[in-house]
Amino acid sequence: MYMNMQEIVADLSSHTPMMQQYLKVKIQHPHSLMFYRMGDFYELFFDDAHKAAKLLGITLTHRGKANGQPIPMAGVPYHSAEGYLARLVKKGETVVICEQIGEVTGKGPVERGVVRIITPGTLTDDALLNSYQSSNLVALCLQQNQIGIALLDLSAGIFKVQQQEYQPEQLAIELSRLMPSEIVVDEDIVDPNIIESVKKQLDCPVTKRPNVDFNLNNAQKTLCDQLGVATLSGFGIDHLPLAKAAAAALIHYAKETQRTALPHIRSIQLEQSSDFIALDPVTRRNLELIEPLFEHGTSLFQLINDCQTAMGGRLLSRTLMQPLRDTALLDARLDATEAILTGYHDAPIRLVLKEISDIERVLSRVALGSARPRDLVQLRQACAQIPYLRHAVQPIVSAGQSKYLQQLNEELGDFQGLYQRLMAAIVEQPPVLLRDGNVIAEGFDSELDELRQIRDHAGQFLIDLEIQERERTGINTLKIGYNRVSGYYIELSRAQAEQAPEHYIRRQTLKNAERYITPELKSFEDKVLSSESRALAREKMLFEMLLDELRQDIGNLQMMSSAIAQIDVLANFAHQARLKNWTRPEFSPEIGVKIVAGRHPVVEALSKTAFTPNDTTLDFNHRMAIITGPNMGGKSTFMRQTALIALLGYCGSYVPAQAAVLGPIDRIFTRIGSADDLSTGKSTFMVEMTETSQILHHATNQSLVLMDEVGRGTSTYDGLSLAWACVLDLTKRIKCLCLFATHYFELTELGKESGIDNYHVTAKELNSNLILLHKVQQGPSSQSHGLQVAKLAGIPANVIKEAQNRLKILEKQSHQSVQKSVQHDLFSEPVVETEVIERLVEVEKPSPALEALRQLDVDNLTPRQALEQLYALKEQLNA
Repeated sequence: MYMNMQEIVADLSSHTPMMQQYLKVKIQHPHSLMFYRMGDFYELFFDDAHKAAKLLGITLTHRGKANGQPIPMAGVPYHSAEGYLARLVKKGETVVICEQIGEVTGKGPVERGVVRIITPGTLTDDALLNSYQSSNLVALCLQQNQIGIALLDLSAGIFKVQQQEYQPEQLAIELSRLMPSEIVVDEDIVDPNIIESVKKQLDCPVTKRPNVDFNLNNAQKTLCDQLGVATLSGFGIDHLPLAKAAAAALIHYAKETQRTALPHIRSIQLEQSSDFIALDPVTRRNLELIEPLFEHGTSLFQLINDCQTAMGGRLLSRTLMQPLRDTALLDARLDATEAILTGYHDAPIRLVLKEISDIERVLSRVALGSARPRDLVQLRQACAQIPYLRHAVQPIVSAGQSKYLQQLNEELGDFQGLYQRLMAAIVEQPPVLLRDGNVIAEGFDSELDELRQIRDHAGQFLIDLEIQERERTGINTLKIGYNRVSGYYIELSRAQAEQAPEHYIRRQTLKNAERYITPELKSFEDKVLSSESRALAREKMLFEMLLDELRQDIGNLQMMSSAIAQIDVLANFAHQARLKNWTRPEFSPEIGVKIVAGRHPVVEALSKTAFTPNDTTLDFNHRMAIITGPNMGGKSTFMRQTALIALLGYCGSYVPAQAAVLGPIDRIFTRIGSADDLSTGKSTFMVEMTETSQILHHATNQSLVLMDEVGRGTSTYDGLSLAWACVLDLTKRIKCLCLFATHYFELTELGKESGIDNYHVTAKELNSNLILLHKVQQGPSSQSHGLQVAKLAGIPANVIKEAQNRLKILEKQSHQSVQKSVQHDLFSEPVVETEVIERLVEVEKPSPALEALRQLDVDNLTPRQALEQLYALKEQLNA
């Protein structure tokens, strides 16, 4: 703290009236930055000023004094505040907007009040949001072993809940799927480990809220009032108290931050984690679904997102993050995509969609009362495009090729009446802000037209009135003028004052002239002097009336917006399939993944040479594929492409393959690459083992598992032992579908086991140079070609030569060691090489002595008993 706020507010009378007003508001929001409106600037004071100056790089100044010290002050222009707000919110800050809400009276400071609280999870303004990123506010309500999870996207009107058994690992998966921008928790009962876990994994702010917001008894009423229903049974959440409590907490928080009702939150959707293929944060990162691993890389979303609308792009992003398990719905999506693709309908559909703006967010701003004039222009343009979009989809509907598209076409609705209303109400190109006026079109409101006429043509009116008065009085020297003191007046010379008509009222006497006012001129003066402010007030009233009208139809407008987004994603799927020669996947009730000539979508798109396709076959009898071969040979690419093809299929998309048959998948796991986590004290190997542990504990026989180089972070024998044991556990106990890449050639011996097959990526040497063929074939690899890969990487020739010499020595020693191991005498059974390997990987048995030591109650042992126990432990160790 730079200045003690409690001391500052202790004696408000010592401050100026304006600072008193500021402090009364600030004390209610001690932990937020407050933008305090003063004229054309938002000002920050005290600690807020220091913090904002540091975060935004703005100038820190001083104003007046508090407790004998200068008051720190920093400010940003009102008209360009959005850019500064975006930067603050991106850094996880909460900003309180305190506006002038009263009239200027000249008596004391203008009344001010909080009109909005901006937090990372409650954003609705385009300037503060990424076009393809949702602003998701998530609440968690935990009691005993159950947790309620609720999600609210204010910018799109999306409201979802679920309730499940509390498992930290499963919660991490759900939060990763929901992609929260901010998480709200109960300050009293939340498990503190959740907060730390969330901050570590998701890097999103956690906001603690009062327990009353999560009150189970009040949650039902809060939600019924919000949704306008008498019961929640129609939403299927009556039996989920924690889900309702989390949802109610979001409604409380959203209303508090927005300072208004939430008329666009009209429905709530129940989700089950079992509806989706589970993807933990590690898997999402390794598969590069939304963000690439490296700064200059390309993610799957970046590659295939050619949606024509921002709302379609956001829906695509959500779809990739939560692939479905409902094959009936997936087939409906694929039918629609196939229908669009078959008739070449994607081009005309996408041509229309390109003309539609982000009305999903426009509607949220309409509902919250923060819409701007150009928002209504965007909505008007969208309404204009609906007939054309329906016309583009109609051939598919008429042919009966997709019931899904037929339903979406009906949900588009008919908004020609609204289009005509907005055409009549809003000018073609309105200003950015309503405060600038000239938003409402001419002819829409007669009173506004009259005020504008007076405002814009006052000069001509006075000329006409002067001519009229001269003719009426016969005084040719009569003048009509204006000054700020007297206002409008009729001026006659002193000599002609006697000819002034009776209805002239003397206003001012000068040395050589008399000035008069008439009822007509007074009325005109009142109109002219107030016409501009009255016109602006009238425009604001008319604009609010329009917003009220739109709110009455918000449900149908949201349905239209949702249908547009879904059609956009389907058309994009068709476009990608045509552009990239993808094919429709099939779903099978039998466990397995069969891919013919599969390709990695991103690598293929970015490759300068022809991509080498490969087949994948995993099923009940071939659950495990051990893949060997050189580095850079394509093992990792092959594994990732298998997962991406399966994931795309379960998103309802065509896939990069000649054919693909996908059985049921409940989860996709990846253990690929190496990285440490030094902030939590985890080495590279520890991270590797932690990720492996997650897989071994949570994979099922319907899981697809990708494991790359397990055990490479420790000594050869330790790593080999761990890898061997993992392969057997995945195959024998879990029985999942697994691609297991390794450089431990010893593991290929497991290919003799049931359900385990050997594969290798091909390469050949030509004149001591390595040629990588990137083809996956059956059978183990003969060697790793590590030195050749090192040569390709530019390792100096002398180092390569020394390594070759050392390799020959090690290979000779290894061969001799194996030969010695397989020798036997007259009293021993033959020992085969496989058994030698199994001995190498034998897991150490628990020590009885160590277990006995753990159970000793040292504090209650006499010296003699302790000595006896020591001898006993030594005997156990020597046994």
